[in-house]
Amino acid sequence: DDNVPQDNGGGEQFDMFDDGEPQMMNGAPDFMGENQFEESQSNGPSDAYSAISSVDKERAEPEKLRIWREEQKMRLEKKDAEEAQKKEAWREAAKKELDDWYKHHNEQVQKTRETNRTAEEAFKKDRDTTQPGGEWEKICRICEFNPKNSKNTKDVSRLRSILLQLKQTPLVR
Repeated sequence: DDNVPQDNGGGEQFDMFDDGEPQMMNGAPDFMGENQFEESQSNGPSDAYSAISSVDKERAEPEKLRIWREEQKMRLEKKDAEEAQKKEAWREAAKKELDDWYKHHNEQVQKTRETNRTAEEAFKKDRDTTQPGGEWEKICRICEFNPKNSKNTKDVSRLRSILLQLKQTPLVR
Protein backbone atom coordinates (compact mmCIF):
# COMPACT_ATOMS: atom_id res chain seq x y z
CA ASP A 1 0.00 0.00 0.00
CA ASP A 2 2.90 2.40 0.58
CA ASN A 3 3.92 2.25 -3.08
CA VAL A 4 0.52 3.38 -4.37
CA PRO A 5 -0.14 7.12 -4.05
CA GLN A 6 -3.20 7.87 -2.02
CA ASP A 7 -5.95 10.02 -3.45
CA ASN A 8 -7.79 12.01 -0.87
CA GLY A 9 -9.98 13.76 -3.43
CA GLY A 10 -7.61 16.65 -4.04
CA GLY A 11 -5.69 15.10 -6.91
CA GLU A 12 -2.40 15.04 -5.06
CA GLN A 13 -0.96 12.39 -7.32
CA PHE A 14 -0.88 15.00 -10.12
CA ASP A 15 0.96 17.66 -8.09
CA MET A 16 4.15 17.15 -10.06
CA PHE A 17 2.37 18.44 -13.20
CA ASP A 18 1.03 21.63 -11.60
CA ASP A 19 4.03 23.85 -12.28
CA GLY A 20 2.62 24.71 -15.75
CA GLU A 21 5.62 23.68 -17.82
CA PRO A 22 5.62 20.52 -19.87
CA GLN A 23 8.35 18.20 -18.68
CA MET A 24 9.97 15.31 -20.42
CA MET A 25 9.69 12.14 -18.39
CA ASN A 26 11.68 9.02 -18.73
CA GLY A 27 9.21 6.16 -18.82
CA ALA A 28 11.49 3.65 -17.10
CA PRO A 29 9.76 2.47 -13.92
CA ASP A 30 11.61 2.41 -10.64
CA PHE A 31 10.72 -0.87 -9.05
CA MET A 32 12.07 0.20 -5.68
CA GLY A 33 8.93 2.26 -5.24
CA GLU A 34 10.16 5.77 -4.58
CA ASN A 35 10.01 7.55 -8.01
CA GLN A 36 8.13 5.96 -10.78
CA PHE A 37 9.32 8.50 -13.37
CA GLU A 38 12.53 10.45 -13.64
CA GLU A 39 12.69 13.92 -15.11
CA SER A 40 14.91 14.21 -18.17
CA GLN A 41 16.52 17.29 -19.66
CA SER A 42 14.74 18.84 -22.68
CA ASN A 43 16.66 19.73 -25.82
CA GLY A 44 15.02 23.09 -26.48
CA PRO A 45 13.21 25.88 -24.74
CA SER A 46 10.61 24.74 -22.27
CA ASP A 47 8.07 27.42 -23.17
CA ALA A 48 6.03 26.39 -26.24
CA TYR A 49 5.67 29.98 -27.50
CA SER A 50 9.38 30.65 -27.37
CA ALA A 51 9.94 27.51 -29.47
CA ILE A 52 7.54 28.84 -32.12
CA SER A 53 9.16 32.27 -32.09
CA SER A 54 12.60 30.75 -32.56
CA VAL A 55 11.32 28.83 -35.59
CA ASP A 56 9.82 32.06 -36.95
CA LYS A 57 13.18 33.78 -36.58
CA GLU A 58 14.85 30.95 -38.48
CA ARG A 59 12.25 31.20 -41.25
CA ALA A 60 12.47 35.00 -41.55
CA GLU A 61 13.98 36.11 -44.85
CA PRO A 62 16.98 38.36 -45.06
CA GLU A 63 16.16 42.02 -45.68
CA LYS A 64 17.69 42.07 -49.18
CA LEU A 65 15.66 39.04 -50.22
CA ARG A 66 12.46 40.63 -48.92
CA ILE A 67 13.25 43.88 -50.78
CA TRP A 68 13.97 41.92 -53.98
CA ARG A 69 10.67 40.06 -53.67
CA GLU A 70 8.77 43.33 -53.27
CA GLU A 71 10.56 44.90 -56.25
CA GLN A 72 9.97 41.76 -58.32
CA LYS A 73 6.29 41.83 -57.41
CA MET A 74 6.07 45.49 -58.46
CA ARG A 75 7.90 44.78 -61.73
CA LEU A 76 5.57 41.88 -62.51
CA GLU A 77 2.49 43.98 -61.73
CA LYS A 78 3.82 46.72 -64.02
CA LYS A 79 4.49 44.20 -66.80
CA ASP A 80 1.01 42.73 -66.37
CA ALA A 81 -0.54 46.20 -66.65
CA GLU A 82 1.51 46.97 -69.78
CA GLU A 83 0.55 43.62 -71.28
CA ALA A 84 -3.13 44.29 -70.59
CA GLN A 85 -2.83 47.70 -72.30
CA LYS A 86 -1.07 46.17 -75.31
CA LYS A 87 -3.66 43.41 -75.48
CA GLU A 88 -6.46 45.97 -75.48
CA ALA A 89 -4.68 48.02 -78.16
CA TRP A 90 -4.26 44.92 -80.32
CA ARG A 91 -7.93 44.06 -79.84
CA GLU A 92 -9.00 47.55 -80.89
CA ALA A 93 -6.66 47.50 -83.90
CA ALA A 94 -7.91 44.05 -84.91
CA LYS A 95 -11.53 45.13 -84.54
CA LYS A 96 -10.89 48.25 -86.64
CA GLU A 97 -9.05 46.23 -89.29
CA LEU A 98 -11.80 43.61 -89.37
CA ASP A 99 -14.46 46.32 -89.72
CA ASP A 100 -12.47 47.90 -92.57
CA TRP A 101 -12.10 44.50 -94.24
CA TYR A 102 -15.85 43.83 -94.00
CA LYS A 103 -16.59 47.30 -95.36
CA HIS A 104 -14.23 46.77 -98.31
CA HIS A 105 -15.57 43.24 -98.86
CA ASN A 106 -19.18 44.44 -98.87
CA GLU A 107 -18.28 47.19 -101.36
CA GLN A 108 -16.60 44.63 -103.62
CA VAL A 109 -19.59 42.29 -103.38
CA GLN A 110 -21.93 45.17 -104.19
CA LYS A 111 -19.83 46.17 -107.23
CA THR A 112 -19.72 42.54 -108.40
CA ARG A 113 -23.50 42.27 -108.04
CA GLU A 114 -24.00 45.42 -110.08
CA THR A 115 -21.60 44.21 -112.77
CA ASN A 116 -23.27 40.80 -112.90
CA ARG A 117 -26.72 42.39 -113.05
CA THR A 118 -25.80 44.64 -115.98
CA ALA A 119 -24.03 41.76 -117.76
CA GLU A 120 -27.06 39.50 -117.22
CA GLU A 121 -29.44 42.17 -118.53
CA ALA A 122 -27.26 42.65 -121.61
CA PHE A 123 -27.10 38.89 -122.13
CA LYS A 124 -30.88 38.51 -121.81
CA LYS A 125 -31.46 41.41 -124.17
CA ASP A 126 -29.07 39.94 -126.73
CA ARG A 127 -30.55 36.46 -126.24
CA ASP A 128 -34.13 37.57 -126.70
CA THR A 129 -33.53 39.55 -129.87
CA THR A 130 -33.78 37.38 -132.94
CA GLN A 131 -32.28 38.36 -136.23
CA PRO A 132 -32.54 36.00 -139.12
CA GLY A 133 -29.13 34.45 -139.75
CA GLY A 134 -27.65 35.87 -136.55
CA GLU A 135 -27.87 32.65 -134.55
CA TRP A 136 -24.37 31.56 -135.51
CA GLU A 137 -22.98 34.90 -134.50
CA LYS A 138 -24.53 34.46 -131.05
CA ILE A 139 -23.03 30.97 -130.76
CA CYS A 140 -19.60 32.26 -131.76
CA ARG A 141 -19.78 34.95 -129.08
CA ILE A 142 -20.76 32.41 -126.41
CA CYS A 143 -18.18 29.78 -127.36
CA GLU A 144 -14.53 30.53 -127.04
CA PHE A 145 -12.62 29.32 -130.08
CA ASN A 146 -9.17 30.32 -128.92
CA PRO A 147 -7.54 27.13 -127.51
CA LYS A 148 -4.86 29.08 -125.59
CA ASN A 149 -7.37 30.74 -123.26
CA SER A 150 -9.08 27.52 -122.21
CA LYS A 151 -6.23 25.74 -120.42
CA ASN A 152 -8.08 25.01 -117.20
CA THR A 153 -11.37 23.95 -118.74
CA LYS A 154 -12.59 20.69 -120.20
CA ASP A 155 -11.67 19.72 -123.72
CA VAL A 156 -14.46 21.02 -125.94
CA SER A 157 -12.57 20.88 -129.23
CA ARG A 158 -14.95 18.31 -130.74
CA LEU A 159 -18.00 20.45 -129.99
CA ARG A 160 -16.18 23.48 -131.36
CA SER A 161 -15.39 21.67 -134.63
CA ILE A 162 -19.02 20.53 -134.96
CA LEU A 163 -20.28 24.08 -134.43
CA LEU A 164 -17.86 25.42 -137.07
CA GLN A 165 -19.02 22.77 -139.55
CA LEU A 166 -22.65 23.62 -138.89
CA LYS A 167 -21.91 27.30 -139.35
CA GLN A 168 -20.34 26.70 -142.76
CA THR A 169 -22.81 24.08 -143.96
CA PRO A 170 -26.11 24.42 -142.09
CA LEU A 171 -28.52 21.49 -141.79
CA VAL A 172 -31.16 21.30 -144.47
CA ARG A 173 -34.69 20.68 -143.32
